[in-house]
Amino acid sequence: MDVSIPDKTYYRIGEVSSILGVESYVVRYWESEFKSIKPVRTRSDQRLYRRKDLEELLIIRDLLYKDHFTIKGAKNQLSRRGAITCQEEGAVSQERQLLTAVKVMLRQIREIIS
Repeated sequence: MDVSIPDKTYYRIGEVSSILGVESYVVRYWESEFKSIKPVRTRSDQRLYRRKDLEELLIIRDLLYKDHFTIKGAKNQLSRRGAITCQEEGAVSQERQLLTAVKVMLRQIREIIS
């Protein structure tokens, strides 16, 4: 990502639109189309976007404007990326289980030797 994101907890829609380089109505439209974007609402019903939302919006912007995907194509790309992330998390889980098993075996060997 070639955009520097200020280090804050929440971003208002005006800040988000200026960081992304698009109008506020575009951000609201993307929010309605991509369910992964879920800003927090204040009592006065203002949208407050988290860093995670902003990073997701940057990916969406790049898919739509740089890679020239349609909305549907961008949704497909995001779902593929999500599937890859889930697979990576599964691999990490398997590695942890393997390391735990190795740790148990090493403890058993140490007990035998002692």
